[in-house]
Amino acid sequence: MRNIIFKTFIIVFLVFIYSSYISAQTADDLKVQINNTNDQIEKLNNEIKVLSSQIAITSEEKNTLANAIKDLTLKKNKLIKEREKTEKKISATGLIIQTISNEIDNKKETIDKSKESIATLIKSLYQNDDATILQNILSQDNLSDISREYNDIVGLNKEIGENIDIISTEKDNLSKSKNKKEEEKKALTVLKKDLITKELEISQNKKEKDSLLAETKNKESNYKKLLLEQQKRKEAFEKSLEDYEAQLQFILNPKILPKEGSGVLSWPLENIIVTSPFGSRWGKFHYGMDFRAKVGTSVKAMAMGTVEGTGDTDIACKGASFGKWVFIRYNNGLSSTYGHLSSISATVGQKVNAGDIVALSGNTGSSTGPHLHVAVYASTGVNVDTVPSKSCGGKVFTQPIAALNAYLNPSLYLPKMLANMIKK
Repeated sequence: MRNIIFKTFIIVFLVFIYSSYISAQTADDLKVQINNTNDQIEKLNNEIKVLSSQIAITSEEKNTLANAIKDLTLKKNKLIKEREKTEKKISATGLIIQTISNEIDNKKETIDKSKESIATLIKSLYQNDDATILQNILSQDNLSDISREYNDIVGLNKEIGENIDIISTEKDNLSKSKNKKEEEKKALTVLKKDLITKELEISQNKKEKDSLLAETKNKESNYKKLLLEQQKRKEAFEKSLEDYEAQLQFILNPKILPKEGSGVLSWPLENIIVTSPFGSRWGKFHYGMDFRAKVGTSVKAMAMGTVEGTGDTDIACKGASFGKWVFIRYNNGLSSTYGHLSSISATVGQKVNAGDIVALSGNTGSSTGPHLHVAVYASTGVNVDTVPSKSCGGKVFTQPIAALNAYLNPSLYLPKMLANMIKK
């Protein structure tokens, strides 16, 4: 009897040890891969920091053709590194999930083998012994032997049960960890979708660089002339558009608008710094709010609604208006336009929720530097429309057009703004 108990203990013990050994081998291999991937991510982080510093320095340097080309090249290289980093992050998360899955499978196998071993040995005990377990116990010569046999069986059963409980708890904890990592992977997969947009942005960046070189024939004097012409077109276009919108008849009904200060709109960016508020600016009126945003920053919908238009005014007249834009009509009586984007991922007719990424910020259209322009309107006073522009050689523009009194101050509907969110 004691010999059978001893065999049972040894077999179960060996099952635990062997499974742990195999698990450790697999985990070690995956750990090496994870560490290597994390090292590559850190290296990419450092390269991105260097490129960001170089971009910041270039942005502050004199506005010359050479610096413009240098800036475009640096931004393209940074986008490529950011894409590579995201791909590495997805890979590392996948390896971690694989590690946890392997451990879960190992724990389950250990439990199953332990139960199987116990069942097999107990069955063997009944089949091979002429006497039952109780008869074996009672056949002992004295009470102390009986007590020892009984205690051995109870002790073995308790120890095996405790080991199985421990592994079962570990398995449950690992399942929770796996679920958490699966959620992380989903978030990274969403981020990977942005990489497609970044790829388009890299391609657009190259086209912009090639176009600039072709227009200027790589001559500084031609570049200066180009800048001057763009500035004149910009001013003329803004004046003609404002005159056109001033003629639109619109009666604003405050009752159909959300309550001011209600925070019905969420922030369009992850990090908020307002560089230019709604209102008077430089002797003119600024019909929107500008936010600091590096080229390639994710731009998010501010509420539930529908994308009713996307476009690029640079096609008709470069540097005169929004550049790449997205127009969203929300379900709360408000609408918004995002301007100066580098690339657009949203499509016309797409339903969006607050926080959904619709584009990446940029420096297109009438922009003196990378930022996000946000215009907010009373929905009943704005539509995507087509208007001619005398200032741009009779070219036709398609973009959101609103009566001047339909423009609203975005800050009245966004979350409460803190002092550190405003550029000083």
